[in-house]
Amino acid sequence: MEKDFTQLNSSCQRVVFLGPESTGKTTLSERMAALYNTQWTPEYMRLYLQKKWDSEHLPCTWEDLIPIAKGQIALENEMIQKANKYLFCDTCLLELVIYSYIYYGKCNPIIEHYALSHKYDFIFLTYIDVPWQADDLRDKPNERNEVFTFFKHFLEEKSIPFHLLKGDLNSRIQQINQKLKR
Repeated sequence: MEKDFTQLNSSCQRVVFLGPESTGKTTLSERMAALYNTQWTPEYMRLYLQKKWDSEHLPCTWEDLIPIAKGQIALENEMIQKANKYLFCDTCLLELVIYSYIYYGKCNPIIEHYALSHKYDFIFLTYIDVPWQADDLRDKPNERNEVFTFFKHFLEEKSIPFHLLKGDLNSRIQQINQKLKR
């Protein structure tokens, strides 16, 4: 099982966007990859759960977490091989860990172990100052502040360095470029 959770080595820098639902992570990943002429990794949890919702009309369960974790790592490993200097990740295992605690009050120790051992060169925490947009999977429009606070406290508690992203899309892109020294 270990190989299913192992990050491939690469000279590319990994840039990850973490944060509550509907805070611009996908948009940022796509835009930054286009700006830097490189690849981005979609959020596997969203792909997996949308497929499950479309076929069975069922939400995420505890049993879905391991397949989601494996899928996220597989996507990151696939895209890092195609990336050029940077890989922009629309979330990572840390997001899965945090949501596991939010929804289940616990996390699978295997997922948490690998989430905390994976290396990202830049972690950007997206703030809740963009409009919430409903879809099939989003379910916490009135708990955005609490979810954001949980993300922030988790990262601080685990001594994981991060940069807070606030403002509109152009402002956020500018903040990212400053950190990446573009």
